[in-house]
Amino acid sequence: MVSIPVALHTATEEKDVHFHQLHKDCGARIHYDKVCPVHKKVLTQGEIERGFEVAKGSYVVITDEDIDTLPIPSKHTLEVTSFVNVADVDPLYFDRAYYVDPEETGKKPLALLARALEEKGVAALGKIALRNRETLCLLRRSGESVVLEILHWPDEIRAPMEAVKKGAEVDEKQLKMAESLIDLMAGSFEPQEYHDEFRTALLEKIEAKAEGHKTQAEPEAEPTKVIDLMDALKASIEAAKGSKRKSG
Repeated sequence: MVSIPVALHTATEEKDVHFHQLHKDCGARIHYDKVCPVHKKVLTQGEIERGFEVAKGSYVVITDEDIDTLPIPSKHTLEVTSFVNVADVDPLYFDRAYYVDPEETGKKPLALLARALEEKGVAALGKIALRNRETLCLLRRSGESVVLEILHWPDEIRAPMEAVKKGAEVDEKQLKMAESLIDLMAGSFEPQEYHDEFRTALLEKIEAKAEGHKTQAEPEAEPTKVIDLMDALKASIEAAKGSKRKSG
């Protein structure tokens, strides 16, 4: 058995613009305090414990010691169970990602594992216990790094609200045009070419209002016109061709 001591660092960060809630009349910020309804007082974190509701109003208290003594092999350890093709894992299962940073004694075995994953074109599937829960995970190569992908359990994937109807009729001419459009717009994955325009515009509006400038309202969008699908496909293809000519 090969054991590789590592540390995990989050591979992504949230860039959303967050707002506070304010009282309309005076502008005071509204806080979310943890208040005991019996003692009518705000509690500190040290006064709060973890409880699981077993019946209405009846709880079982679970301490950190209870969790630390759980007999599971994946606790603080990634237990690899198999090696799979990443393409076989539906993107619905991906939750969040961590960079895997080896400790000094783990550098050589992690480098060996990373090279082996790259050579075989596979990822390591297993389980790991993080933040008081056990999760499925996938260890894969990403450029020069090794990434640990936390996966959802199968029972956490909701059934689709409405699947694509298999019996829906597809016009062959429309299908050919749709395929032509895909061919015209085909490209490689270049995420750096995309930017969050909504966040940029929102921050600009916030900055303008903070400086006391008036902001103009966006003109109302015209009602969406009902258009023939074939006409829409033709227009999209022409637009794609025009875009190709400009970029060329």
